[in-house]
Amino acid sequence: MSELTLKDVDRDEALTEAVADLCGSSRAEFLRTAALGSAAMLGALATPASASTVSDVDILNFGLLFERLQATFYTQAEELGTIASMSAAKQRWAETLGAHERAHVRIIKKVLGPKAGPRPAFDFGDANETDAAFTKTAVAMEDLTVALLTGVTPQVHDRGLTAALMGLLTVEARHAAWARNIVHETPAPHAFDEPRTLQSVRGTIARTHFVAGSPRTRSHRAPGFTG
Repeated sequence: MSELTLKDVDRDEALTEAVADLCGSSRAEFLRTAALGSAAMLGALATPASASTVSDVDILNFGLLFERLQATFYTQAEELGTIASMSAAKQRWAETLGAHERAHVRIIKKVLGPKAGPRPAFDFGDANETDAAFTKTAVAMEDLTVALLTGVTPQVHDRGLTAALMGLLTVEARHAAWARNIVHETPAPHAFDEPRTLQSVRGTIARTHFVAGSPRTRSHRAPGFTG
């Protein structure tokens, strides 16, 4: 009996697309015919195609930007009174996640030291000014964080940082599941999480226009947390 390959079990090519995001399309196509669990497949997954072009500092600084964005989003929602208007269960959820994101900023800044990038300005518009808008955006952010960490963690060269990012990934996955439960969605809708590349997530963030060249917030809004 021949060994199972990715092609045998990936009828809709969802797994192939995920591998392509992580390893590149050429390598993903090669892996379609590789035996599941073979040395060829494990070796390719352990060394993503873009690993040599993205440094650990690049990855951590993008992570810092993303964590600052989330921390500021939650903090501003507290300052605007959005979180105070929620039910007790949602308040606990939002306040806990906000505290965690601020802690993540402090930890990543400490690791980067003088290599940490400058603090950006953020403009969330009305995305955190109402319960409904805040919740919708928060759920999307938490899902995106899990996809980003799933995609970039294998690219980190320093094994100590890899372990730290895995710890961050597990916490963010709990955030995402909790967020989905808050909106009565299935916490784990798929058997596999789709990884996202740094470039892909950078494009998603750019399309939101949340990262501003200079503060454009309304006069009634407090500056909020930027780390």
